[in-house]
Amino acid sequence: MTFVLVALGAGVAVSVELLEALAIVLAVGVSRRWKDALVDAGAAVVVCAALAVLVGPVLLANVPLDTLRVIIGTLLLLYGLEWLRKGTLRLAGRRARASSLAEYVEAQEELQEAPLPPPGTADWAGRVVAFKGVLLEGVEVVLIVSALAARPSGPAPALAGAALATVVVLGAGAWLRKPLTRIPETELKWGVGVLLSAFGLFFAAEGMGAHWPGGDLAVLYLVAALAAASQLQSHRLA
Repeated sequence: MTFVLVALGAGVAVSVELLEALAIVLAVGVSRRWKDALVDAGAAVVVCAALAVLVGPVLLANVPLDTLRVIIGTLLLLYGLEWLRKGTLRLAGRRARASSLAEYVEAQEELQEAPLPPPGTADWAGRVVAFKGVLLEGVEVVLIVSALAARPSGPAPALAGAALATVVVLGAGAWLRKPLTRIPETELKWGVGVLLSAFGLFFAAEGMGAHWPGGDLAVLYLVAALAAASQLQSHRLA
């Protein structure tokens, strides 16, 4: 069960981050030039890959297990509670719903004022937007997946979920060449917030010497408790 939850958390987290990065790259490619969009998106991916190599193996090789659990738990809580807070407000109607289409439109508007340079010259305005968009979303992907992959039981579920999400989202984006607008991004981000927060609490407490009733199954009742509390709060705020 823990394997499934970790894979699900990594996969959905990667999916929603890639949806936003993909929307930005598509906006640059459609409104400017595909070459510039893809070149600097690729450069951002290289930077994120280098970060993943540093964060994952180096962290695992040099940090004691209990300290590692506290670090993992804290990192997941930082991301999870922020995603859960925003998701709760969105479900209550207090914030605009998450939308990769909005990212697409915003990127196009950002480039409207910059004239397109002559053919054969680099479009630095488009490249900067593509690089920045992919890098910001990519860093979050690296940190979340690295934290989930650093679990003592191994990185397999996190890497499997992330890989599947990457193939599906990028494949759909390459096929359609437009933002994927029918995906319930608000609900997905809310669900990721619940999962990451639950894992964060679980790992941080274990690192500080706590023993959860039920062992790894504690993640399930933490997920249920956080989801119920969030839903109750969203109904109160609506």
